[in-house]
Amino acid sequence: MRMPNLRVALAQTNPRLGDFRGNLAHILTNVRHAHDRGADLVVFGEMALSGYPIEDLAVRPEFLEHARVALEHLASEIDAAGAGEIPVIVGFPHGPVGTPASEHATTPSAIAHNSAAVLFRGRVVGIYNKHHLPNYGVFDEYRNFIPGSAHLLVRVRDIDVAVLICEDVWRDGGVCDGLAVIKPGLVVVLNGSPFEQDKDDVRLPLVTRRAAAVDAPFAYLNLVGGQDDLVFDGDSFVVDQSGAVLARAKSFEPDILFCDLELPAHVDRSVLTGDHTVVECGHGNPASPTITVTTHQSPHDELARVWSALVLGLRDYVEKNGFPSVILGLSGGIDSAVCAALAVDALGSDRVVGVSMPSQWSSEHSKSDAHDAAQRLGIDLLEEAIADVVGPVESQLRLTGVAAENLQARMRGVILMGLSNMCGHLVLTTGNKTEIAVGYSTIYGDSVGGFAPIRDVPKTMVWELARWRNAEANARGETPPIPENSITKPPSAELRPGQVDQDSLPPYDQLDALLDAYITRRLGRDEVIALGFSAETVDRIIALVDRAEWKRRQGAIGPKISGMAFGRDRRLPVTFYRS
Repeated sequence: MRMPNLRVALAQTNPRLGDFRGNLAHILTNVRHAHDRGADLVVFGEMALSGYPIEDLAVRPEFLEHARVALEHLASEIDAAGAGEIPVIVGFPHGPVGTPASEHATTPSAIAHNSAAVLFRGRVVGIYNKHHLPNYGVFDEYRNFIPGSAHLLVRVRDIDVAVLICEDVWRDGGVCDGLAVIKPGLVVVLNGSPFEQDKDDVRLPLVTRRAAAVDAPFAYLNLVGGQDDLVFDGDSFVVDQSGAVLARAKSFEPDILFCDLELPAHVDRSVLTGDHTVVECGHGNPASPTITVTTHQSPHDELARVWSALVLGLRDYVEKNGFPSVILGLSGGIDSAVCAALAVDALGSDRVVGVSMPSQWSSEHSKSDAHDAAQRLGIDLLEEAIADVVGPVESQLRLTGVAAENLQARMRGVILMGLSNMCGHLVLTTGNKTEIAVGYSTIYGDSVGGFAPIRDVPKTMVWELARWRNAEANARGETPPIPENSITKPPSAELRPGQVDQDSLPPYDQLDALLDAYITRRLGRDEVIALGFSAETVDRIIALVDRAEWKRRQGAIGPKISGMAFGRDRRLPVTFYRS
């Protein structure tokens, strides 16, 4: 039996956007570890040096110059650490190149490529520029970058390793077709692929198809971590031509994945056509200690994956923006209880503060459920009754009806923001996707805050997540973090006596199905009605969704978990004629 002849290390890192010094240090630590473990090739994710996505930072020459300097410094630091004899492939923004008016630019302002650099013996010895620039969903790369056109092969241990970047592997009839002609021994794909529900069911089959078509193993390397409203879930893997998963990294946390491969030597390139460059990178690592290749199973439970994504997105937003703690209103309801549990899982109970803000209409169970949640989670709970604050303003302005109800929510927002300003807490707003869709929130009231942990979570899933999290706690012999009464009682804003959400909305299971049809699936009015909803209900809900766009524009961002999140995925005008 032939022995494996190439040991690949896939370093799944969590970069902080713009922190070149910190990202460089993490990369260097991983390279040293990979070198000590006998790796012949070390690969990092898309834009791992700068963080991703960089958006319009791609057209700032100063930012690009910082990236260039950091890249060159990284190459010399790797060599100084004694690891310079193994090639390292790392994603970075490559520029400025050409001029803004370059004939190859996708837009007049584009001055950079989304690139991967090959570092070897203290130098940058090769650069691959991403061919296909996504311009859909959360991506605006066609706006920010110049596309590449040439292939790059890294020759190590006499094996040709081709390099791709993210969209290059997703695009049918693109750069992968050229690789089938070039015949590399291995293809590595640097990715910044955000988490979405069920996306794992798409990635693996796609890469497997590409491996079969190119007739070479594929090593798919993804970033991990939160960046604004995006969450990168890691879950990197290696597959062979037959579709077998040879190795798999952890999900939702940094990891370094080693895989020993038996690969063919390079072919005679003189007979091949096409624009390609071969970078010679020596004989790899002379030391190859025995390692155990680990294959982590990606969690099959979708609720577990969603919870992990929400926790990671919240944690990284807080940590990367330098907040010491978070604060949120605890109403005793399901949404605030789930947000508090997410915050504790992300940051620990000592960095989470709850505030109970009862009004004259608040029920006893709302107050007791808030205290129960705080006790279960071990967080501090402040009580700030709002009746004495609301009364004078309501009286002076002679507010009644909805205006008086909204005043209660706005006073709660004032209290939270005041405590935030005093103590430096980040305010978490607790609205779910269903409420945000139909505008059932008070602008400058319960919508106040800097981050919205469940912004992309429909109401029905909020309940599912609560039950899942409690079941997980029970399975581990821990106290379930979410009060059962918060899960089972009818949801209510309690802005007037006896108020419940279902007074003015369809049952949430029906409402979420209708919203999914109209928002996620983009069905028209008649198509939604054809699914079995009444015309009256469809017209009313569509009107609510369309009119609430102005509120959504002003809302806090939160982790994207669906294929159609408000904000990056769904961009509609605030002002348009609704027939």
